[in-house]
Amino acid sequence: MIKYIIVDDEHIAHDIIKGYCDNLPNLVLVKSCYDAIEAIEYIQNNSVDLIFLDLNMPKLKGFEFLRTVQNPPNVIVTTAYQEYALEGYELNILDYLLKPFSFERFLKAINKVNTNKNTLDTVQTLEEESLFLKTNKKHIQVKIETILFIEAERNYVKVVSTNNEIQVRGKISDINNLLPENNFIQIHKSFIVAKKHIQEIEGNRVVIQGYTLPIGNVYKHNFKQFLK
Repeated sequence: MIKYIIVDDEHIAHDIIKGYCDNLPNLVLVKSCYDAIEAIEYIQNNSVDLIFLDLNMPKLKGFEFLRTVQNPPNVIVTTAYQEYALEGYELNILDYLLKPFSFERFLKAINKVNTNKNTLDTVQTLEEESLFLKTNKKHIQVKIETILFIEAERNYVKVVSTNNEIQVRGKISDINNLLPENNFIQIHKSFIVAKKHIQEIEGNRVVIQGYTLPIGNVYKHNFKQFLK
C-alpha cells in the first residue's frame, strides 16, 4: 500500500484528492492535514509514502514546509499557482498539478509514484505495480508484470500483455518513461519488450509468446548489455 497524506487548508481540495484516490488500488489516506505544522508533527512520528501538498497555506507555506523535511517522501504539488513550478522541481517533487486538475492528469502523476526509481519503499513489488491506461473513454489497470511488449503504431501505442491488447493514444516514449528500466528495454524504434517474457533470440529477432519482433540496428548494443 502507498500511504498518503493531504496537506491543504481547503476542505474541498481534500474531498477532490481523496475522491480520486478512492478510485485507485494501493492508495490509503493516513492523515488529512489543514496546515503544514500539522503535517510536520505527523510525519515525524509516522511513515508516509506520498504527500499531496498545497503551496499557499497559513502559518507555513508549502515549499517552506518541504525544506524542513529531511528525506521527504514522494511529493505531488496541488496548487492554483503555476509560477512556482520550477522551484518545485528544484526540490525534487514528482509532479506539479494545477487546480482544477482532471482525473486523467491526476493518474499521470500517480503513475510516476508507482514507477519512481529512487524511493523503492513507496511501491510494493514489481508484481503489484500497475499502470492505468486510458482507452475508449475508460481507464484500464494493467499489471506491469503481465506486459509482454509495447508497440508504436503511428499516433497510438499498443500495450500487449498476457491478458489482452490495449491501444492508447500517445507516444511509445511516454509509456517507456513509466516502466521499470531494469525490466524493460527498447529493441526497435517501435518496440519495447519485457526481459522476463523473452523466449528466444535469433539473429535480429526476439520471440515472446508467439510474437516475433525485430531488433533495430541502433538498439543492438544496448540490448546485448541489457541481457548480461
